[in-house]
Amino acid sequence: MMHFMKIVRYGLAGIALGASVGNGGFVASTHAQETEVTKPAATSRVREGGRDPFRKYEQTRASKKVVVPVGTPSIQERITQYKAQKLAAMNARMAAPKPTTALLLNEMEIVGISRTPRGYAAIVEATPIKLSYVIYPGERFYDGQLVAIEDNRLVFRRELVLSDGRRQRSVEIKPLRQPSTLNLMSAAKTAPPSSPDADSEKTPEQPAAPTKPE
Repeated sequence: MMHFMKIVRYGLAGIALGASVGNGGFVASTHAQETEVTKPAATSRVREGGRDPFRKYEQTRASKKVVVPVGTPSIQERITQYKAQKLAAMNARMAAPKPTTALLLNEMEIVGISRTPRGYAAIVEATPIKLSYVIYPGERFYDGQLVAIEDNRLVFRRELVLSDGRRQRSVEIKPLRQPSTLNLMSAAKTAPPSSPDADSEKTPEQPAAPTKPE
């Protein structure tokens, strides 16, 4: 009986020891798993906004904007714009713009140049509308300004507006319009016939009569 009790006691002690060892191993494995879960993953170093040091340097080319001249409205649109500006100036009791502000430089022909009390003046013809105007130095046009009037030509400053807002200025010279062959022929037809030479009209002189002796 005593021997049986010892066997039972040793058996219970072994079971308790095994249980304690099993609990310790479970706790250790759980702790290891938690350590592995909470361990931060290794992150690769990324250079944000910088250049890759292992890549060959390539110069970035900025996109070049194409600059073109701004389109010119038609003559009717420019005339309508001029009328609106003139009306606004009259309502504001200001000096109205000149009609030439609606004309382009290549829409004019120099008809004549004269001298006035104000200085040199030029007569130009607007070819699209067939109207003539008298202009003086400083006169403004849609795409330029009259700078000077010389003996047989006019000097203008042309302004070209670009798509980026800049203005290109250049000098343009317009000569006096030469008469066409048709005009010369019509002028020759309307000219009065030339009178014959005065010498041909003279009658031959009669010899003087001899004087009678007294």
